Amino acid sequence: MTQQTSAVSYDKQRQTVTARLKKILLARETGVFVALILMCLFLWQATDAFLTVHNLLNVGRQISLLGIMAIGMTYVLIAREVDLSVGSIYALAGLIAGMLIVAQWNLWLAIVVGLMVGMGAGFANGALSTYGMLPSFITTLGMMSVARGAALVITNGRPVTINETAGADPKALETFYFLGQGYVFEKIPMQLVFFIAVAIIGTILLSRTVFGFRVYAVGGSDKAARVSGIKVFNTKIWTFVIMGFLSALAGILSLAFLPSGQAGRTGVGLELDVIAAAIVGGASLGGGEGTILGTILGVLIIGVLRNGLVLMHVSPFWQEIAIGAVIILAVGIDKWTNVRRRT
Repeated sequence: MTQQTSAVSYDKQRQTVTARLKKILLARETGVFVALILMCLFLWQATDAFLTVHNLLNVGRQISLLGIMAIGMTYVLIAREVDLSVGSIYALAGLIAGMLIVAQWNLWLAIVVGLMVGMGAGFANGALSTYGMLPSFITTLGMMSVARGAALVITNGRPVTINETAGADPKALETFYFLGQGYVFEKIPMQLVFFIAVAIIGTILLSRTVFGFRVYAVGGSDKAARVSGIKVFNTKIWTFVIMGFLSALAGILSLAFLPSGQAGRTGVGLELDVIAAAIVGGASLGGGEGTILGTILGVLIIGVLRNGLVLMHVSPFWQEIAIGAVIILAVGIDKWTNVRRRT
């Protein structure tokens, strides 16, 4: 009996391990991770400068703002919505915070106001897309113009520069510059620190809380979520608020890194990169699927590819073609994989 019991126990453990291994191998993140590793190996052989601590940290800094916003977009896409206004909110919130700093407001109060502007725009997107019964594509497309226009009106179309000459307090400037240009332990860029912090919080919120469960449920089926007692509209609105908050945070950090911006140029076209990073990482346009880990991997693929092409002295025009091809391939693999799973 003891031997039979041991044999049954061993067989169950083996089946459990096999099932877990199969689940890992079939996960979308696994494919994205393998693609990232292969890309890194290729660039390692193609250029000596790629696999250095300095360059890797530089890549980390370069992808940080895109990554922060892509994490917010992951929530929106999982809820089966989309946000095209993130680039304009990025510009509006950052420029407002910068103008308040130049006007010698308290630094943290100015940053809070900028973040609240982003959250307000996100709330408007969510409310119009749910209670207003408008498609989020149209709502956020309109908000993209509204936020951009508001930034132009507020700045009168002129560049906003944050320095002592413009009137900013020197002590506040020192702290503000550190948020965008500083380093932790003289090695790790502050922007990367913010990205890591947002990624950790975003992962916990999405995978370990009731709110995260509701986001997946809403994205999977509105009707089923309502039957389960989930407030579908409120959940979707919160995903847009998170997106607005993270867009504003990225815009403020961007201005802290390069303390000058113009309403007509800052963040233009950024929404496409943000959506692309989340989709490359496995977030489904059909909603209900996606993870923060996958989004991080998607952001890394885009960042590593851009960095590698620069190191290989590839023309910027060809770089855009390469990025576009990767996005099309990633979406294609997503669709083909879904078809194979259903069959």
